[in-house]
Amino acid sequence: MSIRTNILLRVYLAFGLILLFAAAVVFQLCRVQFAQGDKWKAMAKTMSTRYKTIEAARGNIFSVDGSLLATSVPEYELRMDMLAAGIADDKVFDEKIDSLAMKLSQVYGDKSAREYSRLFRDARKDSSRYQLVRRKVTYRELKEIRKFPIFCLGKYKGGLIIVPQNKRILPFRSLAARTIGYKNDNVTNAVGLEGAYSGYINGESGKRLEQRMAGNVWRPVNDDDEIAPKEGADIMSTIDINFQDVAQSALEKQLVKSDADHGTVILMEVATGEIRAVANFTKMPDGSYKEKFNYAIAGNQDPGSTFKVASYMAMLEDKMIDTSTMVNTGEYPIPGHTIKDSHGSIGRVSVKKAFEESSNAAVAYLVNTSYKTDQSKFTDHLYDWKLNERMGLQIPGEAQPVVKNPNNKSWNKNMTLPQMAYGYEMQLTPLKMLSFYNAIANNGKLVSPVFVREIRRLGNTIETFHTKVLNDKICSDVTLKKMQEMLEGVVSEGTGKQYVYNPLYKIAGKTGTAQVADGNKGYKAKKQYQSSFCGYFPADHPKYSLIVVINDPKNGYYAASVAGPVFKEIADRVYASDMDIKHAPVTLVGNTTLPKYKQGNLKALKKVYDNLGLKPLYASTNVNSIDTSRGIALEENKYKTGTIPNVTGMGLSDALFALGNAGYKVKVLGSGTVDKQSVTGGSQIPKGSKITIELL
Repeated sequence: MSIRTNILLRVYLAFGLILLFAAAVVFQLCRVQFAQGDKWKAMAKTMSTRYKTIEAARGNIFSVDGSLLATSVPEYELRMDMLAAGIADDKVFDEKIDSLAMKLSQVYGDKSAREYSRLFRDARKDSSRYQLVRRKVTYRELKEIRKFPIFCLGKYKGGLIIVPQNKRILPFRSLAARTIGYKNDNVTNAVGLEGAYSGYINGESGKRLEQRMAGNVWRPVNDDDEIAPKEGADIMSTIDINFQDVAQSALEKQLVKSDADHGTVILMEVATGEIRAVANFTKMPDGSYKEKFNYAIAGNQDPGSTFKVASYMAMLEDKMIDTSTMVNTGEYPIPGHTIKDSHGSIGRVSVKKAFEESSNAAVAYLVNTSYKTDQSKFTDHLYDWKLNERMGLQIPGEAQPVVKNPNNKSWNKNMTLPQMAYGYEMQLTPLKMLSFYNAIANNGKLVSPVFVREIRRLGNTIETFHTKVLNDKICSDVTLKKMQEMLEGVVSEGTGKQYVYNPLYKIAGKTGTAQVADGNKGYKAKKQYQSSFCGYFPADHPKYSLIVVINDPKNGYYAASVAGPVFKEIADRVYASDMDIKHAPVTLVGNTTLPKYKQGNLKALKKVYDNLGLKPLYASTNVNSIDTSRGIALEENKYKTGTIPNVTGMGLSDALFALGNAGYKVKVLGSGTVDKQSVTGGSQIPKGSKITIELL
């Protein structure tokens, strides 16, 4: 082959390869353009624009009287397009940007006018189309900012970009905060009403078209490509904000006083089961108390002596005992353990008296001897009363009750039954225990607690929640009447008399002091106690049931003195403020003048009155009358240093003490009570002077 032919062959080969490559490029271009065009166009569009979800304004949560418990308020993030049409000219920008900077500095004060100006000028150099100006701007502030230089030119010319957001607030702050709950994207478990009814409250989200800017920043394009969100529905709760305030205040005060670890209070309306107040406080490291956990519905604990109600009810229903049955108190030995009464023996007493004085030994003996041969007969009652089941609450977090029966592996045929009798070897929440007492007040009808009455959208009711009956009749009317009388006796004659009794209206209830386990360390570690009082009022026409539980109090732990005062304070305030309660007529009876007494040491005088049972002024033993003995207008005989004390009306010993202590000599004429003194009280004469007093 000649050299010329060889060169031509190589040229043709190279040219052919170039043509082949060009053809492949053309083919691929056609393939991308026509065969895959839609795919790449869509990808390009998603990389430059996107639809962002706009959260809807969440619905409100109201109290039973229409007060706002939780609401959403608008909050805005402000951005600025530094190349907007109204400031595209550098001269216009330079003339007005300093005025804008000065206004922002005056309103917020976080930066000087110079710093704001520098921020905007640097953003201008970077050609920023989405410069952050301010976060968390209120609607009121936004109205003012729209009038600022440059921003007053309008959305497109002024470059002001407003990104709306919603902020959830609680107008009453900590009141019922745990019951209201919250929505948090980082928390998967629903909390309170916010979590349970999020499907209603959340509303329907909208969409907004955004364009990607430099630095992976997304900027809203315009309002034409936006789907507005729909606001959520409103929740009408059963909480009474005034009662809630009373409950939280009384509980927190007692927690501080007793230096307790945590506590809870629940106020329920008897007939409907509607929850009027729920308070839960936990002690924080700094010593303050905050709502961190809903002990009311999730705090499973041994209920202690408040459970004796169920024990006595079972025995009365099975006719194992009557209220007049006699029983020993003090101690009751069982294999491996002796059950003791915390206050010692009160001798052999009636069942009613044993209940009123909360004898552990008595109830353990009675239950053990009544059901020893058929132990499941006792637990069957507890299961019939649904004590082992959840109540299906409207808010999440309800703990599973733990109530044993003889089929459980942990059941001890010698120990479990007598210990269950006074509230051990089981786990019940405060709300579960309250619901059982509420059934006694409600003529035997056991209802599930209600937290939400209805759901409304735009003022129209879309769903209503009615009272759910769990058991129409937990026991016979005969048993029910006896239990009601025994519960009233606890307050009028028993452990609740000193701290809970009120002569103006009847209260029924039961104290409960229980030793609780110290976490995984059990009962043998440092002793911890739970003090509780559960009951209802007014006992003759029950309107409300109430439970107070205080865990691990350090300054005394007996339920009557720890939980009792909280119960009484709340009950008194609710009784006084609820006009629907049938109040007993109030009359002023008894003495209208003070018993005759001599002037002197009034502390000693009051002590004498108390010891003798004398009640001055409008004293009365009538339960429907006001006892004003605590409001006696008695004042100590005070005098200014350097002046003569007024001793008129005093006995001789008190008069001599007062005048002698003031530095004067005394001449006494007569006997009895001081009628006259030679120098008028309040006068100034030299110390050591003689003063004559005449007694009659």
